[in-house]
Amino acid sequence: MELGSNKILHFPDLVFVKWCEEKFGVNRGIYNTIDSWFYEKGLSDIVRRRQCILHFLYNNAQNSFKGEKIKFGHGGLTTCLSSYWAKRLDKVVD
Repeated sequence: MELGSNKILHFPDLVFVKWCEEKFGVNRGIYNTIDSWFYEKGLSDIVRRRQCILHFLYNNAQNSFKGEKIKFGHGGLTTCLSSYWAKRLDKVVD
């Protein structure tokens, strides 16, 4: 299934998390941290938040080798999230 597919955005929570784990190598804890971070930034709509999550993960996967987990390192996830958020052009929140 392709990243841009709207079907992915409407998966049940557990299926969506497992898909992210298979596609990007992020475990549930990392996913939950990313999801909470975007929610706290004002993305309360689940579909828009999942779009942001997928875009964020895809951008970070560009620097990883195919099939490897995305590695953020100690404190790196928050740094990556902050950088991603600052660069977003469409800072519209719910």
